[in-house]
Amino acid sequence: MSGKRGNGEGSIYPYKNGFAAYVWVDTPDGKRKRKYVYGKTRDDVHDKWIKLHTEAKKGPVATRHRTLDAFLAYWLDSIVKPNLAPLSYVSYEGSVRLYIAPHLGTKRLDKLTVRDVREWLTKLAGICQCCAQGKDAKRSPSRQRCCAAGDCCEAYPSRRVIQAARDALRAALSHAVAEEEIGKNVASLVKVPKPRRRRIKPWSVAEAGHFLADGLARDDHLFAAWVLVLCLGLRRGEVLGLTRKSIDFETGELYVDHQIQRAGRQILHRETKTEESDDFLPLPALCLKALRMRRAQQTGDRKAAGDLWQDRHDLVFTTKYGTPIEPGNLTRMFALRARRAGLRVIPLRNTRHTCSSLLVALKVHPKIAQRILRHSQIAMTMEVYAEASEEEVRAAIGRLSEAMGGTG
Repeated sequence: MSGKRGNGEGSIYPYKNGFAAYVWVDTPDGKRKRKYVYGKTRDDVHDKWIKLHTEAKKGPVATRHRTLDAFLAYWLDSIVKPNLAPLSYVSYEGSVRLYIAPHLGTKRLDKLTVRDVREWLTKLAGICQCCAQGKDAKRSPSRQRCCAAGDCCEAYPSRRVIQAARDALRAALSHAVAEEEIGKNVASLVKVPKPRRRRIKPWSVAEAGHFLADGLARDDHLFAAWVLVLCLGLRRGEVLGLTRKSIDFETGELYVDHQIQRAGRQILHRETKTEESDDFLPLPALCLKALRMRRAQQTGDRKAAGDLWQDRHDLVFTTKYGTPIEPGNLTRMFALRARRAGLRVIPLRNTRHTCSSLLVALKVHPKIAQRILRHSQIAMTMEVYAEASEEEVRAAIGRLSEAMGGTG
C-alpha cells in the first residue's frame, strides 16, 4: 500500500503553533467545502480529524457557525414569528432578549456546551432583574427607590421565569439540530426544578351563587360573562372573544372558536389555540337569560355611544364604546367584584373547578353536562353529580334564577 489518502479525506499539516487538518464535507445548503480542525499536537488534531470524518459520513456538516445571538435573531424572525401564535412569539422574544442573549449571545452556536447552559441557569437565578434590566434606573430621579438608589431590591427571577428561559433556548436549539447546524441540543440535557404551583381552593356552589346574585343585584354589565365563566367553564380569552354569531338563541347553543389575546402592544381577536378547543356548547337556561340581558345592555351602550361606537368584530363583551375588553382588566374586575360581594378572591382561571358543581345545581342533564365539561366518558360526569347534589345549593341557584325572571 502506498499510504496515500483517498480523494476527499483531507490532510493534517503544521499550522502556526500547532497543527491543522481539513476534510471535504457536504454542507446543509448542498455545496461541498473544506471543514477545518485545529490543535496543539498532531495527535489532538488526528482525533478531531477522525471525528470530523465520522460526522461527514452521517450527513451534512456546517463549515461556518453563527453566534447564538445571530441564530436566535434568525429563529425568532424566520421561524417563530410566521409559524407560531403571536403570544408564543412575545414569550420567546422576551426570554431571548432579557435572559438568554445578555449571557450566552456571544458564544458560537456549535461551541455551546451542557456546562455553559447549566452555569447560565445557576447564575441567572441569582441576578436581580431590576438591576440587570435597569427598571429602577428608567424612573425619574425623584421616583427611584431601590437599585438605582444603591439599595438592591433583589428581584430575582422565579422558577417559572428560569424554566421559560431554558424552554426558549431548548426550542431554538431543536430547530438548529433540525437544520443540521449542530449535532445535539445541549439545553434539553439540563434539568431545571419545576415551579411549585400553589393550590387554591375553588369556590363552592354557594359562594359562586352568592357572587352571581350580587352581580345581578348591582346590574353588573359583565354579569353574563361571569355566568359563562362559572357555568360553562369558559376561559378568559374565550369569553371576551365571543361574537353575536357565536350565540344561537333558537337552538340554545354557543359556538366557541375565537379568543381575545394581549400580544405585546396588540389586542388580537384570533382563533382558539387548537381545533379541540372549538366546540358547540349547549346553553343552560340561566346562561341564555344572562346573554339576552347582555344583548339588551349592549344595545343601550351602542345608542349612548353614537358615532363613537367602534366594535369591528361584533363582540358580545365590550367597553361602553364597543372596543375589546383588555384581558388583564377582566381579571382585575373579577377580583374587585369578589371583594365587593364579601367573598375570598380566587384567580379567574380557578372558576373552571366550580363549573361542574354549578351544572349539577342547575339540574343540567348529565349527557349535556358531559359535553360542556368535555369529559370523554359519562362515568366521570356521574362522579361529579354524585358528589355535588346538596339540596341547599340547588335552592341557592333556584333563588338566583327566580330573581332573573324564573329561568329555571
